[in-house]
Amino acid sequence: MATKHLTDAVVRRLEPPAAGNKITYDTVMKGFGARVTVAGSRSYVLTYLVRATGRQRRYTIGSADHWTASDARRRAKELKIEIDQGGDPLRDLEFEREAPDMAELVERFREEHFPRLRGKTRAEYDGMLRNYVLPHFGERVKVADVRFADVDALHRSITRRGLKPRANRTASVLSKMFALSIKWGWRETNPVKGVEHNREYARRRYLSPEELQRLIKALAEFPEKDIADAVRLLLLTGARRGEVLSMKYANLNLTAGTWSKPPSSTKQGEHHQVPLSAPARQLLAERMGRKADREEYVFPGHGSRDHLGDFWHSWRKICKAAGLREFRLHDLRHSYASQLVSGGASLPLIGALLGHANVSTTARYSHLFDDPLRKATEQVGAIIEAAGKPPVEPLAFKPRR
Repeated sequence: MATKHLTDAVVRRLEPPAAGNKITYDTVMKGFGARVTVAGSRSYVLTYLVRATGRQRRYTIGSADHWTASDARRRAKELKIEIDQGGDPLRDLEFEREAPDMAELVERFREEHFPRLRGKTRAEYDGMLRNYVLPHFGERVKVADVRFADVDALHRSITRRGLKPRANRTASVLSKMFALSIKWGWRETNPVKGVEHNREYARRRYLSPEELQRLIKALAEFPEKDIADAVRLLLLTGARRGEVLSMKYANLNLTAGTWSKPPSSTKQGEHHQVPLSAPARQLLAERMGRKADREEYVFPGHGSRDHLGDFWHSWRKICKAAGLREFRLHDLRHSYASQLVSGGASLPLIGALLGHANVSTTARYSHLFDDPLRKATEQVGAIIEAAGKPPVEPLAFKPRR
């Protein structure tokens, strides 16, 4: 074993071996050495014994192109103190290298959590992971290294683009993902905790009578019959888009006028049966009369898809033709509820028809009762006011002479 007092000049003059590599150890510090490869690459190393096992290990401090001999010796001294205390710097380095990164976290999140989500929710989560999370953090960043400031910066970045609700949803997805990483033993704390969400306001967009007329006309003229019928059914039932698109003929009883939604298609994950109006039954009967043999879905898909998928672009065309501004497909559900209110339906009845599992969800429509309540209280006021006035004396009839 070659030994020399290692200096920068000595290390530069070390001869490369004929094969492999050769280590020249320092005469001042035990275990500290300079390694030279056959290609002439030089680096500083520390050879040590692990106290717990007696195993010999070798830690590479760094290249001689970047480290001076004195700096490398100082670093070796720090490592030896750690080793004397029972540490193993190489084991720590290996653990850090093997620690899961963000790409692995996202992959495991998809594999273990996505199967519990509904199809639409899975697609939304996947979009946020691909478009925001991985580009922001980077795939190789260690899960344990992500800090609150990193998450907060992502939330603020999405917010600055004018996507306040999306920033909140992304933070929620991250919170769930890091909560699972704690469960899996990949980190100890959730870095999303403390991120202040943007304030959101519930949308209250409903079709006016004039807008409804324009929409009906646009649907009648729209060339894609399946999509036009799907929108009509959304109008007639107040159902969610996914429920209508995944509707099967087997779930319909047009004689009884009912539609049984299986738990797999509802947001609340429970069976939900609703009555169908006469126009809805007629629309479905017409589609049933045109269905192909063994056709399972009311709105069959194209290619390999089982049923009709997202038709966002077609919906934009329909809105343009109908002159509807800032009107989402989901707002048809709100418009259905507003029609129920106009017809005198109560909040519990509306909740039952819409399939709300929580009463508070239906309560968002309570403001629609303002006009009926005002009309009712005005009637009571008129009665009371009339009761407080003295009776009007009838005029006596005097016959003419």
